[in-house]
Amino acid sequence: MVIDDPAEVAEPLNLGLLLFIPYRSMESAVLAHLKAHGHDLPLSQARVFQRIGPDGSRLGELAQAAQVSKQTVGSVVDQLERAGYVSRTPDPTDARARLVLLTDRGRELVELSLPVVRQIESAWQTHLGAARTRELRSALEKLREITDPFAEPRTR
Repeated sequence: MVIDDPAEVAEPLNLGLLLFIPYRSMESAVLAHLKAHGHDLPLSQARVFQRIGPDGSRLGELAQAAQVSKQTVGSVVDQLERAGYVSRTPDPTDARARLVLLTDRGRELVELSLPVVRQIESAWQTHLGAARTRELRSALEKLREITDPFAEPRTR
């Protein structure tokens, strides 16, 4: 069949959307698993929570990483703190600043999430094959060099 009208040819999905769809699927699976284990975390809280560094993060860093205002992140951190997932402590490197740290309850969320993430990545590898999965990971790591302002430079 020949299509004469270019308007009838569907535009392919852009790469950003193609990257987001599998991420959204994984995110939804993790949140459903957490909910099944008694942690009903709203998406707004989850997206801030996942950006907290292992040694804690400042509100400004979280706001920038989550691409929301510092006021919004402060409100979300207040909610996470009331739920017992995070605490705030003075930043040892700057007496004016405070760090947001995971509590034991917050680390429980991480521990519950990891097996779900691993299971999904395994399913993706089964679907794509090991070689294509390695290629995908390599391409995404390379792309991260120009898209992630929070990535630490890698030395080889």
